[in-house]
Amino acid sequence: MHWSDITDIAIELCEAHPDVDPQYVNFVELRAWIIALDNFEDDPERCGEKILEAIQMAWMDERD
Repeated sequence: MHWSDITDIAIELCEAHPDVDPQYVNFVELRAWIIALDNFEDDPERCGEKILEAIQMAWMDERD
């Protein structure tokens, strides 16, 4: 997965952290969790706040 795979990342986060409310995850922790995903292959430095916000929103949608 790459940073642009927002929905796939959200699904993986939902599965990896089922008891976490993504609304309360800060971007530093979110970034670390994404980089730690088994299928994540992108450059960790290519991430910005807008990407993290989009992933967080997709994760919240996935939980609902």
